[in-house]
Amino acid sequence: MPEITTDHLDEKQVQLLSEMCILIDENDQKIGADTKKNCHLNSNIDKGLLHRAFSVFLFNSEDKLLLQQRSDAKITFPGCFTNTCCSHPLHTFSELEEKEASGVRRAAQRRLKAELGIPLEQVPPDEMTYLTRIHYKAQSDGIWGEHEIDYILFMQKDVDLSPDPNEIKSHCYVSKEELKAMLEKAKRKELEITPWFSLIADTFLFKWWDNLHNLKQFMDHNNIHRM
Repeated sequence: MPEITTDHLDEKQVQLLSEMCILIDENDQKIGADTKKNCHLNSNIDKGLLHRAFSVFLFNSEDKLLLQQRSDAKITFPGCFTNTCCSHPLHTFSELEEKEASGVRRAAQRRLKAELGIPLEQVPPDEMTYLTRIHYKAQSDGIWGEHEIDYILFMQKDVDLSPDPNEIKSHCYVSKEELKAMLEKAKRKELEITPWFSLIADTFLFKWWDNLHNLKQFMDHNNIHRM
């Protein structure tokens, strides 16, 4: 197979490709570690390489959901609209901890700061609600893609934002009606939405959103939803 060249890609984003993701089997059991680069190459995904990830849905006190549009520098799904924050826990001591998804929550706090500039003290891990896990696969282009078991984290908080333009092109808070209008636009190819956000919006999101103040009934830490 020819060597994958990253020369044409954004320098800052290429540096992040050396981060070590957590490799897992289909039941979310840890089996090792590999670079973010190797985890996101379709050639490896086709062989079954799977890693752990998370998706944060952050709502403000008006029950509006914070969306981000991924920057054009991003290697997978550049320019796409998506939920508040999507990333990976790293293969480090603090982010490997599985009890009550502590490691994943710490990773979410770290990335909310890195991407959106939210101060760490405004998004403590113990204020995040871990709902469930979703297993999905999606190609971004001929080379790069995603294959993840994605931990869904909900949080309601008014926060201060200072987004990193290398990560985020734009951001907005939306009501349910505004998001539904965006999803219709995406169906007409008038804007692009990440595949995981589209899957979650089509299945669980609005039911969870309707019960934002009573999420306990939807907590399912035993099953992994295969999308």
